Amino acid sequence: MNLEIPDGLGDMLRDFTVAVLRERPQNLFDFAVDYFTRVREAKKKKSVPMYVIVDDDDDACEPDPVAFRPKTSKSNRFARRQSVSAERYDPEADEDEESPVVHPKTDRQRERLTEAVAGILIFRSLEPEQMQEVIDAMFEHSVKAGDDVIRQGDDGDNFYVIESGLYDVCVKNESANDGSQKKVHQFDGKGSFGELALLYNMPRSASVRAVTDGTLWAMDRKSFRCIVLKSACRKRRMYEKLLECVPMLKSLDSYERMGLADALTSKTFEDNQCIIKEADDADGMYFLEKGKVRVTITKDGQEMEVRDCLGEGSYFGEMALVNNQPRSASVYADGTVKVAFLERNCFERLLGPCLDIMKRNIKSYTTSS
Repeated sequence: MNLEIPDGLGDMLRDFTVAVLRERPQNLFDFAVDYFTRVREAKKKKSVPMYVIVDDDDDACEPDPVAFRPKTSKSNRFARRQSVSAERYDPEADEDEESPVVHPKTDRQRERLTEAVAGILIFRSLEPEQMQEVIDAMFEHSVKAGDDVIRQGDDGDNFYVIESGLYDVCVKNESANDGSQKKVHQFDGKGSFGELALLYNMPRSASVRAVTDGTLWAMDRKSFRCIVLKSACRKRRMYEKLLECVPMLKSLDSYERMGLADALTSKTFEDNQCIIKEADDADGMYFLEKGKVRVTITKDGQEMEVRDCLGEGSYFGEMALVNNQPRSASVYADGTVKVAFLERNCFERLLGPCLDIMKRNIKSYTTSS
């Protein structure tokens, strides 16, 4: 009996095998269920209009109270962002070029605000001049213990960044039917909340109450959309075009490439500045946006150039990540260079389908050198 192998089966099993070898799960069956469930959900979400840069890693991602929902399983997932389904805001369709609101600040206020927003994930993709627009558009908001910053069910008006204070995040207790609330998270002196209600026409799905006196920095809906969303949209389009020119990434589908574009951050290096240092631990890989770089290795105590200059559209730094080894060469900027940087944890999560191609390229590097 002749059996026809379904289209895509080989690629699907290859990707699953790569994931198993990379993550080494203790329970293969549970891992398989979780893996294929995530793949299925990812395929469903190919047209999801999400323009905010979001890292799905728990340690790197600030919890967002508007994403909290009543617990539906034994494990606590409140600190993870949940998907939303509502009317979207489309930055590409928004032709409003009106300048963002500017709230005057003293030098001391700007210093405090700059420090408060430094670790906020949603601002990670912004260029320095756009970060200055963010700082200009935010205004200081002092709260007293017991104040409700946002109430579940209200319309979204502002996005908030915490400078100081303790804040409880609560949702209505659906099972009690008595109007009571239960606490699902607490912010302690840092973090941000409120952005999802600004992205969609949806009410707040959690309440945030000040436990102590504190200080918040707020940005109104219009400024948030104008600065943050349009910037993220422009950067995504630029990076998608860059990634389409990388041969290694041809095996990624459009949704995977879009996710990769969202994870990239820009870095600029001046002439002769070291981008990667030989023998250092690998922190990520690089895609060359503008300029050229030269690659060197140390032999008999002397540093020598081993490859012709890499130009725009090239990538480097992946060897140490694939092999889980220190850097095997140094990379220097040849003139002013702009790169798109992919952190190690994002590399492992997003580039599984490309590992075989990378390994083949690494063999060619070894042979040619």
